[in-house]
Amino acid sequence: MRFRSPTDCWDAAYRPATGARSSARTRRRRQHHEDRHPRRHRIRRPPPGGTPRGAWPRRGGAQPQPRHAPLRLLPPGVALHRCDVHDGGPLAQRLAGADVAVNLVGILNERGDSGRGFERAHVGLTRTLVDACHQAGVKRLLQMSSLNAGRGRSHYLRTRGEAEAVVKDSGLAWTIFQPSVIFGPGDGLFCRFATLLRLAPVLPIGRAHAKFAPVWVGDVVEAFVRALDTKRSHGKVYELYGPDVFTMKQIVEMTARTLGLRRAVIALPEPLGRLQAEVGEWLPGKPISRDNFRSLKLDSVGGIDGLHRLGITPTPVAAKLATILGASGDRQKPLDRYRRGDTGR
Repeated sequence: MRFRSPTDCWDAAYRPATGARSSARTRRRRQHHEDRHPRRHRIRRPPPGGTPRGAWPRRGGAQPQPRHAPLRLLPPGVALHRCDVHDGGPLAQRLAGADVAVNLVGILNERGDSGRGFERAHVGLTRTLVDACHQAGVKRLLQMSSLNAGRGRSHYLRTRGEAEAVVKDSGLAWTIFQPSVIFGPGDGLFCRFATLLRLAPVLPIGRAHAKFAPVWVGDVVEAFVRALDTKRSHGKVYELYGPDVFTMKQIVEMTARTLGLRRAVIALPEPLGRLQAEVGEWLPGKPISRDNFRSLKLDSVGGIDGLHRLGITPTPVAAKLATILGASGDRQKPLDRYRRGDTGR
């Protein structure tokens, strides 16, 4: 998603379940969003003892834009409101009365390769959110980050690490989540490769031997939910990754097999992979960029299993792949339009 002002904001609110004591205060949780599918699942999954009551993902104004309708983001009874999350004043107003802020904002690409887009989306916005939390009296913050945050030469990982530093120095009761690549319906991994494989008999890929431990989106959502209501998660960083490790080449080949396609997957040498990334920045949808290529220098494989620490058994890719690829054709197009900012009108 292109982060321009005004940009999107999630704000999810929860009401105590029926039967809770009448004196119990209404629990409100606010959530900011990024263009990654965990936000869709997060809003559908209430915390223990609560049901979803309201949400705010918008770009300035009071009414939701039609382009969100085909995404089926929200369950019945959840309202949409607008907020410029780069403006601390309105953001603090939206956070008023909330117990928790959940920051899912992030981008995988920027315009150009200066790093300024990443700095604005990751670091600047996180600072604004922390200040808004203090103004609104919100004391709890859940922060989405990434494995390898603060490591390597990519702008993406560098700014993820800088955002983590802002959170750790915030004085709030924080929890940080560092997922490997997240897979699920409409994802940017298996489903995106599925689209390419349906079109191309040969698929060349750079840094084909980069390793990933894909984590199921439902497990990521469950990690956020379990962390919400336990003080043991305060001040903790949780690495979230799946039980299987694959190279990029293996991921593409597995996707082709699941689709019943015979495709040649070619691992490009380093110079050609770098050239592919430079060319990819100019293609529609920006399938790969120079910064993506730099990020792939580091394997996205964890060391301390945060899912098990939260009592969650990681879901293997094999248990979900056929299902998500079966739905990818229906879900990918509206998601791509949403990422481009296309209203469909």
